[in-house]
Amino acid sequence: MRYNYIAIEGNIGAGKTSLATRIAKRYNGKLILEQFEENPFLAKFYENQEKYAFPLELSFLADRYQQLKRELSQQDLFSDFTISDYFLNKSLIFARKTLNDDEYQLFMTLFNIMNANLPRPDLLVHLYVKTSRLQNNIRNRGRDYEQRIPDEYLDKIQDSYFGYLKQQPQLRVLLLDMNAVDFVAYPSHLEVLLECIDRQYPRGITSIRPGV
Repeated sequence: MRYNYIAIEGNIGAGKTSLATRIAKRYNGKLILEQFEENPFLAKFYENQEKYAFPLELSFLADRYQQLKRELSQQDLFSDFTISDYFLNKSLIFARKTLNDDEYQLFMTLFNIMNANLPRPDLLVHLYVKTSRLQNNIRNRGRDYEQRIPDEYLDKIQDSYFGYLKQQPQLRVLLLDMNAVDFVAYPSHLEVLLECIDRQYPRGITSIRPGV
């Protein structure tokens, strides 16, 4: 793998963890997986977003920062590179859609302090999956607290991702259209994705629809 640090991003149910795990295994990478299921506010948020949005986003930000700071500062002599199934900026993306303006301004201040202390990924891979397929993936993995996520929420998050990425010309972003791809069921699809990811890309957004 030509990159030292890769982050996989995308909406809820896009396949981030599955892809990051497979890439780490194939290329002997150090794998960082978000520990979101341990968040005490997550299930409550899906029941009452207005009440629990701020503590949820703050706790996610703190947990993500602590994990990335710890893992990225520890050199692994037995791994050739590092790959994570998220990057810290997703906290800003979700918070923009869940918090009111005053909460968001405070949140952004804290985010900027933390983000200044972390390295940027050499490549950010964003997995774009349409909402109907996201919902199917969410149903199939069977997490109770996710089963009532409305389409409108997933649409808002995807719009927030696109808006954010367009404003980050310093990032090297690979936007993969995953709607015809099933790398879990078809090994040949995984090979196509790996070939797409292990290329040299300029800064800014490069969009690819993998030919599977």
